[in-house]
Amino acid sequence: MSTQDPVHGDLVGAEQRFQLLVDGISDYAIYMLDPNGFVSSWNAGAERFKGYETNEILGQHFSLFYTEDDRKAGVPERALAIAGADGRFEAEGWRVRKDGTRFWASVVIEAVRDAAGDLVGFAKITRDISERRLARQALHDSEQRFRLLVQGVTDYAIYMLDPTGHVTNWNTGAQRIKGYSREEIIGEHFSRFYTEEDRADNLPGRALAIAEAEGRFEREGWRVRKDGSRFWAHVIIDPIRDPAGKLIGFAKITRDITERREWEERLRHSQKMEAIGQLTGGLAHDFNNLLQAISGCLEMLARNPMDPSRRHRLLEGGLQAVDRGRTLIQQLMTFSRQRPMDLEAVDLGDVLPGCLGLIRQVVRGDIEVKATLPADLWPVETDPVQLEVALLNLAANARDAMPNGGTLTLGVRNVPDAGRRGDMVEIEVGDTGMGMAPEVASRAFDPFFTTKPLGKGTGLGLSQVYGFARQSGGEARLSSRPGKGTTVSLSLPRTTRAAQRPSEAARTEPQGGSARILMAEDDAVLGPVITTALEELGYCVTHVGSGQEALDLMDRGGAYDLVFSDIVMPGAVNGLTLAREIRRRHPDLPVILSTGYSEEPAVQQGFPVLAKPYRIEDLTRAIKEALAHPAQP
Repeated sequence: MSTQDPVHGDLVGAEQRFQLLVDGISDYAIYMLDPNGFVSSWNAGAERFKGYETNEILGQHFSLFYTEDDRKAGVPERALAIAGADGRFEAEGWRVRKDGTRFWASVVIEAVRDAAGDLVGFAKITRDISERRLARQALHDSEQRFRLLVQGVTDYAIYMLDPTGHVTNWNTGAQRIKGYSREEIIGEHFSRFYTEEDRADNLPGRALAIAEAEGRFEREGWRVRKDGSRFWAHVIIDPIRDPAGKLIGFAKITRDITERREWEERLRHSQKMEAIGQLTGGLAHDFNNLLQAISGCLEMLARNPMDPSRRHRLLEGGLQAVDRGRTLIQQLMTFSRQRPMDLEAVDLGDVLPGCLGLIRQVVRGDIEVKATLPADLWPVETDPVQLEVALLNLAANARDAMPNGGTLTLGVRNVPDAGRRGDMVEIEVGDTGMGMAPEVASRAFDPFFTTKPLGKGTGLGLSQVYGFARQSGGEARLSSRPGKGTTVSLSLPRTTRAAQRPSEAARTEPQGGSARILMAEDDAVLGPVITTALEELGYCVTHVGSGQEALDLMDRGGAYDLVFSDIVMPGAVNGLTLAREIRRRHPDLPVILSTGYSEEPAVQQGFPVLAKPYRIEDLTRAIKEALAHPAQP
C-alpha cells in the first residue's frame, strides 16, 4: 500500500498538468522571474518568438530582451518595481530577439507572493503584436492622410456633426466659405448656418431626420456666413453609423455655388428670351387676326340694328378674341419674368393642351402637329413655365429641321419604376426632319453648340431642355438618324402631391351697385370706356388721369367708397404709391389696382389686383368683394 499523501499527490498532478498547459502555449511567452529579474522558467511560446532555448536563458536577466536604449534608461528595473509595488505592470514596446531583430510586444508582469505575502518572483507574459501594430499604424497613417486631405480642401466645407447636430470638427474649406474659425464653431449647432426663415420652418431638423431615415439628404438653398451675408449652397448630409448600426453622427459637405447659380439664371433668362423670339412671328400673325376679329365685331355692331342672335354671336366672337389675346400676353410675360426653377405638382393634362397652342404658333403652316395626350397621366414635380419653354425650344428645333414641311409629334406616357429613379412621366417630341449625324447628336445638349448659320440660333435651346430636365429630378435623351428625324424624350419624376387645377369662374352678367368710385387711369381710350361701363351698372364714377389728381381730390374733401387705379401712371404718384398713401391716410377706404405688367409687387403688399385685359364682370366682382371687406391689411 502506498504511503504517499493523496492531497499532496493531487497537488503535484495539478501542477504537472498546469506546467504542460503553459509549455504547450506557443502564441504567448509565459515564464517566471525570480525577485531580482532572472529567468527561472521558460515555455515553448517564449522559445518560439524570442529565439532562446530553455538551457540558454534560464538564469539570465530578463533585461536581455530589452533594447539597449531601454536598458540604459532603466526600463526593466522600473517595470519590476511597479509590478512589485502595484501588483501588476502592463505596457507595449520594442523587444529584442536572440538574433537581434526587434518585435513589438504586449507585456504583462505580475508579482507572485507566498502565503505570508513575501515576494517570491514575477510571472511574465509577452505577446508579439508586431502585425497588429503595423495594421494599427497603417490605419493611423491612413486616417492622418485623410485628415490632411480634408483639411487641404478649400472649395468644400467638410465637417462632422454629432447626432444632435452640433459641430464636432471643421476643415479649412468650411472656415473659408462660412467665416468661422475652428475654435469659434466646434460645439455649436449647425442650424446657425441656415436663414432665419429656414430655422423657423425647422429645415435643419428635417434635414437630419431625412438623412437618418433615407441614408442621404441633398439640397440647394441659401446659407448664412458669419458676417451675415448669404450664399447659395449645395448641401449633402450623410449619416455615420458604428458597426452595430447605431447612429453616431453626420458627415456634412457644403459648396458655395452662388456664381454658378447666377450664371444659370442668366443662361435661363437668355433661353427664355430666345423662346420669346421664336414666338414673335407667330404672335404677330395671331395678334393681327385677333385685332381683325375685334375690329370686325365692333364695326358690325356699330351698323344698323340687327337681330339679337346675330348681335350675340358678334359679341361672343369679340370676347373670345380678347380672351385669346389675354392668354398670349400672360404667357409671354411669364416667359420673360426672371425667376429660378419653382418646382410644384403639375397636372400635364391641364398644361400640355395650352402648350400645343404655343407650339402651333412656333411652327409653320406646312408642319402638321399631332399629339397623344392620355387622360390618366400622373402628376409630375416640375416648373410649368420652364416646361413650356422647353417644349417651345423643341418645337423651334423641329421646325428648323423640316424646311420643306413635315410632322411634329407630341406624345406622353406613364413609365412605371424600372429600378432606376422611381415612377416617371415621359414626354416625347419628334420630327420627320433631316436628323443628325452621331457626332452632332452627341453634342446637341452642349450650351452654345449649334450647326445653324450665324444669326439663326444661339445653341441654347437644347441645353435649356437638358438643364430643365435635370433640375426637375429627371433626364433628357435624344435619338436621331440622318434623314430619319429626331426625337427628344423628357422624363419627369412622378409626385404624390395633388396638382392644383386652374378654376374657371362661371361667366355671369355683371351686377352693378350705387357706390362712389374714384378711378385713376391715364389711358385716354380705356379710361372713358371703363367709366361708361361702370356708370351703366349704376356706379357713380369720378375719373382722373393720375395718382396725384386722385390725392388732390381727396384732400379737397371728396368722399368715395372705393378707389380703382392703374398701377403704371406718369408722375411721382403711380398706382402703388397712391394705394399706400390711401392706406396711410384712409385705412378703411378699399383700393383695387390693375396692371398690364407684373402684379406681384402689389399683391405682396396686400392689395387686390386685376390683370389687364379684364372683363367688366371681373371688375364688378372685385368691387363687391372689396366693399364687403373694406379693411386693408
